[in-house]
Amino acid sequence: MTAPLPAFTDYETFRIWRADPAHWLPIARAIARGHGLACAAPQVFSTGTNLVLALDENLILKIFPPFLHAQFVSERGALAQLEGRLRIAIPEIVAEGERDGWPYLVITRLSGELGADVWPSLPEADKERVLAGIGETIAEVQRAPVGPLGQIEPGWDAFMRRQIEGCRARHARLGLPQKFLDGLDDLLRDAVALTALDGPPVILTGEYIPENFLLSRGAAGWQLAGLFDFGDVMTGRGDYDLLGPSAFMTSGMPRRVRSLFAGFGYSAADVTPDLKLRLMALMLLHRASDPVRHICIEGWQQKAADLRELQDLLWPI
Repeated sequence: MTAPLPAFTDYETFRIWRADPAHWLPIARAIARGHGLACAAPQVFSTGTNLVLALDENLILKIFPPFLHAQFVSERGALAQLEGRLRIAIPEIVAEGERDGWPYLVITRLSGELGADVWPSLPEADKERVLAGIGETIAEVQRAPVGPLGQIEPGWDAFMRRQIEGCRARHARLGLPQKFLDGLDDLLRDAVALTALDGPPVILTGEYIPENFLLSRGAAGWQLAGLFDFGDVMTGRGDYDLLGPSAFMTSGMPRRVRSLFAGFGYSAADVTPDLKLRLMALMLLHRASDPVRHICIEGWQQKAADLRELQDLLWPI
């Protein structure tokens, strides 16, 4: 008989325990057996937040600690809501359940190469094509009905107000240079208006980044093939989901930025100073915001004198 899964109250303790699969692989095997699924040679994924392993070539088991139950709710709800609505592949739910208070999902395993492995070496034309595909996918997700995902808490307004309240302290702690902190108060004063919904909320993942998508190579070159990890799904203003690729992938290169925005549905004429200001505010208020470590523009701290120049560096259209 396998030992029960333990209780954790903080992520750091859980992270240390998770790092040794011997602690939880017996439970994963027991869950697989309970659903009649093979698990002869499981492949553990060490990155990510939850317990994740491939049961075989076709299935993934994802186990969520109770203190991250909200991620289970978001992932299950998003996969159900988006099923059959996207041109690219997303996982399908095969089974779900709970073990010792830990909810879990068994989902299909997607095919393709992990974006984080392939992206750095792609030819520039392929990078532009992939970014256009990401923009198209964001728009496609946001055209889907929100459905039950609209009940995920906190709602957009409450989320933004909480982010605004902690924004300056967060970025001071993370080492944002003083010249950018100096302009933060003016930006935060207008942040409620800048980030307000301009229509019904849409589905957001917050994480269109290379670690969360798969690529495949066809006759025309590399292209977006699959999207996974919906544990941080929420609803809100659509521009929010342009920030991951803007920080990690476009590198302030005009053709890349235009490809991403065109896929999303923004023309060059749409990328006004007001939109750039809104994007700058949303980037600093993003749940995972850390410009010092995330903005992939070489020497950006020296190239921009203030936040206004930084937004023009990020979105040079």
